[in-house]
Amino acid sequence: MLATRGTAVPTGEEWTHEVKWDGVRILADVRDGGCRLFSRNGNDVTVAWPEVATGHGVRDLLVDGELIALNDRGLPDFRMLQDRIHQRNRTKIENLARAVPASYMVFDLLRLDGQDLTQLPLTTRRQKLQEVGLDGRWQAPDSYDDGAMLWQATREQRLEGVVSKRRNSTYQFGVRSRDWIKLPHRERGSYVVGGWRPQEGTTDRLASLLVGELGPGGLLYRGRVGSGIGPKQSRALAELVAGLDRAESPFADEVPRVDAQGTHWLEPTLVVDIDTHGRGYERLRQPSFQGVRTDVTPEDLLS
Repeated sequence: MLATRGTAVPTGEEWTHEVKWDGVRILADVRDGGCRLFSRNGNDVTVAWPEVATGHGVRDLLVDGELIALNDRGLPDFRMLQDRIHQRNRTKIENLARAVPASYMVFDLLRLDGQDLTQLPLTTRRQKLQEVGLDGRWQAPDSYDDGAMLWQATREQRLEGVVSKRRNSTYQFGVRSRDWIKLPHRERGSYVVGGWRPQEGTTDRLASLLVGELGPGGLLYRGRVGSGIGPKQSRALAELVAGLDRAESPFADEVPRVDAQGTHWLEPTLVVDIDTHGRGYERLRQPSFQGVRTDVTPEDLLS
C-alpha cells in the first residue's frame, strides 16, 4: 500500500501519524523459521540484507516497513543504502553490513500465525504488531495522535517527514491510497533520466544526467544534474545506462543547446532521486543527485 503526497498534515481523531523514514521500502515474509525480503516491485532481495533477514522472532509474520541506515550525523539517510541495493556478492555484502548495518522499521502487520489481517483496521493491526515483540534489528516505531507536533519535531530533527494514516484504513497491496498521506520536509523528488553528458575532456566518464518529469505531454525537461555524482556514482550510473542509448532526445520539449550539446540520449526508463532548492520551477534549482530508485518505475511517478 502506497501513500499519496499531501500538502498539509490532516487533522482530526480519525488520523494517526508516523515518522516518514528515509530508506528502502521492504515487505518481510517470515514462515517455517526463515525470512524472505521483497522490494516494492516484488523482487526477492533477501541476500542483500542478511542482518535484517535474521533479525526477527519465530512467529509466522508478513510485515511492511522501511530499511534504514544512519549517516555520520546519526540520521536515516537513503544514500547510506545505495551500495547495498544492487550488490549480490555475499562477501561484499557482509563487509557492507558490518560497516553500515541496516535496521528495519516495521510499521504494519499483514499476517500473523497464518491469519490475514489486511482487512482489519490499522489501529488493530498496529496493536497486534506491538504485541508481537520484535527483536534484533527489527523495530516497531511509535505512532502519534498529534500530527502538528510530529511535523514540527521531525523538521527540527531533520528527519524526512511525516506519514498520516486513517485509523480505520484496511491494507491494499499495490494501491496508492488517500487513506495514507505522505508529507516530506525535504525538497526531494524522483525524476526520469533522459540523457547523460561526459566529463569535459573525456568521452566516456559520466559526469551529469539530464532529467525530466512525466506529464500529460510526455517527458518534460527539468535540468542537468552533476552535483553528487562522484567517481563511484559515475561508474555505477555508467553501468545502469549501458544499452539504453537512442538517437534522439526523449524529452517532449526543447532541451537548451548548452545542455544538449555532447549529450548521449537514453531511453527514459531509469528513475533517480534529486534534492533541489525548492519546487515549482521550470528548472531544478541547485539540484543534487541522491541515488537510483530501482523500486520505482517512470509510470509510478504519474500516480
